[in-house]
Amino acid sequence: MYNHVNCNDQKHVHEITGITRVFQECEGCHNHRFCTVSGEAISIPGKNDHYHEVKFRTDFADGHYHEFYGKSSGAIDVGGGKHVHFAKSFTDMEDGHKHEFQVASLIDSPTDFKNK
Repeated sequence: MYNHVNCNDQKHVHEITGITRVFQECEGCHNHRFCTVSGEAISIPGKNDHYHEVKFRTDFADGHYHEFYGKSSGAIDVGGGKHVHFAKSFTDMEDGHKHEFQVASLIDSPTDFKNK
């Protein structure tokens, strides 16, 4: 992931920031925050669509952190030639529990206001 050889061929990426659902089944009820940049766009065979690999490590809270590695949904059109992606899943298991999260990416090229 994230190992592209030729920068001229680089495909777009998305910023992703979110927060996990509060884990309440222990003494220390807590949640975690995360922020990352997706991997480059990956075409979905047979469709005019793509997804992104998503990898992050949460902040350190209640004496531990969590990690996630997975992928986003396909592109969700938001108008003006722009799109976002959605992901809903669980972090890995740490300290005897995992956290659910759902997040939408930020748009690609947010400062490009050209209407495509």
